[in-house]
Amino acid sequence: MSSMQFGIFSVSDITTDPTTGKTPTENDRIKAATAMALKAEEVGLDVFAIGEHHNPPFFSSSPTTTLAYIAAQTEKLILSTATTLITTNDPVKIAEDYAMLQHLSDGRMDLTLGRGNTGPVYPWFGYDIRDGISLAVDHYALLRELWDKEVVNWTGKHRSPLTGFTSTPAPLDGIAPFVWHGSIRSPQIAEQAAYYGDGFLHNNIFWNPEHTAQMIQLYRKRFAHYGHGEPEQAIVGLGGQAFMAETEAEAKKLFRPYFDKAPVYGNGPSLEDFSTLTPLTVGTPEMVIERTLGFQKWAGDYQRQMFLMDHAGLPLEMVLDQIEMLGKEVVPVLRQEFDRMRAPGVPDAPTHAARVEAKQAESTRAGEQQVRDDVDTGAAISRQNGE
Repeated sequence: MSSMQFGIFSVSDITTDPTTGKTPTENDRIKAATAMALKAEEVGLDVFAIGEHHNPPFFSSSPTTTLAYIAAQTEKLILSTATTLITTNDPVKIAEDYAMLQHLSDGRMDLTLGRGNTGPVYPWFGYDIRDGISLAVDHYALLRELWDKEVVNWTGKHRSPLTGFTSTPAPLDGIAPFVWHGSIRSPQIAEQAAYYGDGFLHNNIFWNPEHTAQMIQLYRKRFAHYGHGEPEQAIVGLGGQAFMAETEAEAKKLFRPYFDKAPVYGNGPSLEDFSTLTPLTVGTPEMVIERTLGFQKWAGDYQRQMFLMDHAGLPLEMVLDQIEMLGKEVVPVLRQEFDRMRAPGVPDAPTHAARVEAKQAESTRAGEQQVRDDVDTGAAISRQNGE
C-alpha cells in the first residue's frame, strides 16, 4: 500500500434508472453494496465506505452490519463509513458496534463521523436539530472516553450519566478505531478534528475548491495549535466523483441522463457547469487522473481520496465497470504521482497495523527513558551519600 489510500463510497440511494424506468429494490441495492466492495478489493482499491441513513430512498440504516458482512469476504480492504451519525446515535452503541467491527475485521476499519443531511432524523431519535453541533461535540467526548478508558464515569448535556461503565468489547490491541470527522461546511467540526488530532475528511463533491481549501487550512492550522505536529502533518481526506468512458463525448452521453435526474443535483446546474464548479469529472481516465492530481495544489499533501461511483440510478453492471477502470487505469497512476509529489515528513494514511506499531515504539521509548531516569536518580543518591 502506498502512503495514500484510494477508495469508493456509496451514499446508498435507491433511485429509478432514468434510461429504463426500472427502480432497484432495497435487496438489490444492499446486495450491490457487497458486489461493489468485492470489486474494489479485486482491482486493488484500499477503502470501501458506506453512509448511514434512516429514511427512504436510502437503504443503509446499519452500516456496521453491512461492513462486517463484507469484512468476512475480503482480506485487505479497509471498511469505513461515509457518515456515522455522531449526533443521533448513542455514543455507547457506536463504541460497542465499531469495536466489534474492529475485532471481526482484524483492524481493517475506521469511521467517519458526521451530522448527516436529513433534518427529521433528529426527532426520530429523540433529539433537536438545533443541538446538532453541541450533540456532535458532547457525544464524541464520551465516545473517546469509552474507547480510551476501561471504566467511565461521565456526565454530559444530552444523555443520562454513566457511572462505573465499561464498554465491551474493548478496542482491538488497545487501539481505538481511527476517526475521521466529516464536514462540508462547519468550522466547529474542523476544530473538533484538530483538537483530538483525528483525521478531517471534506466530502467536497458539491463544493468549489476555494471553500474546501479554506476548511482544510483551518483544520491544519488548529491541528498544529493543539500540538499534534506541523500543519502538513495533519490527516486529510477528500471526496471525488467520476464517470469514465473511452472518450469524453461518450462519457457525457452515457452519464448525462443520470446527472440530469439525480435526486441531489438534478434539474440544477448543467453537467458542464457542475463539472467546472466541483470535482465531478465526466470523461476519460486520463482526465480523472489530471483533475485528481490537481487537488494537491489547493489541499496540500493528503492521505485519502474517495470516489462516488454508484448513485442516481446507475445500474450495477455500469458501476462495476467504473470501479474496474478506477482500479486498473486511474489509481495506479495516482499512487505513483502522488508519492512522487509528496513532501518529506508527511505522514502515511492511517492503518491499524501502523498505529499498533507506533504505540509499541512509544511504549519502548518510554521504558528506555524510565531506565535512564532511574540510573540518573541512583547516581544522584550515591553522590549525596558520598559513595
